[in-house]
Amino acid sequence: MKITGIIAEYNPFHNGHKYHIEETRRITDADYVIAVISGDFVQRGAPAVSDKYLRTEAALRNGVDLVLELPLFYAAGSAEYFAMGAVTLLDKLGSVNALCFGSECGSIGELSAIASVLAKEPEEYRILLQQELKNGHSFPKARSLALEAFLSGSPYEPSLFSSPNNILGMEYIKSLFVRNSSILPYTITRKGNHYHDITLTPADKRPVSDGTLSSATALRSSLKGNGTLLSLRPHVPASAYSLLEQSLNRSFPVCSDDFSTLLHYKLLQEAPAGFSRYLDVNEGLSDKICRNLLGFTGYDAFCSLLKSKDVTYSRLSRCLLHILLNMTQMQMEEYVGNDYIAYARILGFCQTAAPLLKELKAHTAVPMISKLSGAHQLLSPEGHSMLEQDIRAAHIYHSVTAAKFRVPFVHEYARQPVIV
Repeated sequence: MKITGIIAEYNPFHNGHKYHIEETRRITDADYVIAVISGDFVQRGAPAVSDKYLRTEAALRNGVDLVLELPLFYAAGSAEYFAMGAVTLLDKLGSVNALCFGSECGSIGELSAIASVLAKEPEEYRILLQQELKNGHSFPKARSLALEAFLSGSPYEPSLFSSPNNILGMEYIKSLFVRNSSILPYTITRKGNHYHDITLTPADKRPVSDGTLSSATALRSSLKGNGTLLSLRPHVPASAYSLLEQSLNRSFPVCSDDFSTLLHYKLLQEAPAGFSRYLDVNEGLSDKICRNLLGFTGYDAFCSLLKSKDVTYSRLSRCLLHILLNMTQMQMEEYVGNDYIAYARILGFCQTAAPLLKELKAHTAVPMISKLSGAHQLLSPEGHSMLEQDIRAAHIYHSVTAAKFRVPFVHEYARQPVIV
C-alpha cells in the first residue's frame, strides 16, 4: 500500500490545492493521500477564514482520503515548528511512504541541498547568519542572506532561499533529515500567481499549465475587500464553493480583527507582568508591546504599528496569537522534549479509506483519536496538555464566530469526524 502525505492549511481550499492533490497522487503513485492540516488557527498567526471541519470536507471531496489535525503549537508556530510538527506526525504513523509539497523551483535536488545545510548548520554558515542578524535583519531575511553568501559559488538563484513555498519545502526536507525518516520527499512546481499576491488571476477556462491559479492570499484579500463570495467562484472547486456558500454568514468568513477585543483585553490584563513567557516573545518585543498598547485599535492595525525591519508582520501576528491563546515557551519545550507529537486526531475520512485506517492503526506509534470522549485516557501528560490546548483554541474560535454570526456555540466534544 502506497500512502502519501500532504501538509496544508486549505485557507480556503482552491483550485491550486485540488491540482496539488491530483499531481501528488499521480507522481507518487499513491493508493491513499493523507492531509495534515492546521486547525482553526494558521501559521501566519491568524484565525482560519473558515473552520477546520469545513476545510476538511472540502479536502475529502477533492481527492484526499484522510485528514488529520496538526496540533496548535505547530500549526501556529514558525515555519520550522510547523514543518517539524507535521513531518513528525506523518512519520509516527508508521506507514507513510512519501511527502509531496508545492514549491516555486520544482526541484527536489536543489531543495534537498539547501535543507542539508540547514540540518547540519556548518560553522561558516552559523557565523554568516549571526552577522546578518546583528545587521538588524529579521530571521527569515538573515537566513536567506546567509545561505546566499554560504553558497555563493553554487548555481542556485537567490530566490531559491527566499520564496515562501521553497522555504517550507526546505523545512520539510530538513525535518525528514533530522528524524532520519524513511519518507521520501517529492515536489511539484507551484502554478499560478505568487504566494503573497493579493489580486485574483483572470477568471477563465484556460488549463492549470497556463498559470491562472489564484493564491489563498488573493482569495482572502478579495473576500475581505468586497465582502462577497461570488468573486471566488471561478477559483475554487464547485464542491468547495458550495460548502463556503452554505456557511456564509453562519461560520464564515473569519478574520483577525474579529479577535481584536479578546486580544486587547488579554494584553491589558497581562501588561504589568510582561509577555516574555509566551512562545517567540522576547523581552524586547514584550517591552515594545507594552509601550504601544495605548495605541491599540485592532489586531491587524497593532501588527502594523509594531512592525519593524527586524520583526516581520507575520512574526508579530504569531506572537500576539501566542499571547491570546496562552501558548508559552515552556510548554513548547516540553512538547519538543517529548518528540513533538503525542497523538493523531482524525478530522475526517472517506468511506473508501477503511483499508488505510486499518493499515495505520496496525503501525502507528501514537494513538489515533476519532472521538474526544475517553481520548485523554490514551495520552501521556504532555499529550493531554497538547490536546487540551487544541480544544481550548477551537472553543475560543467558535465562541467568536457564534457571537459574530449570532449562531449557537458548538463545543468540540459534540463534533464528529467528517465522513464523505
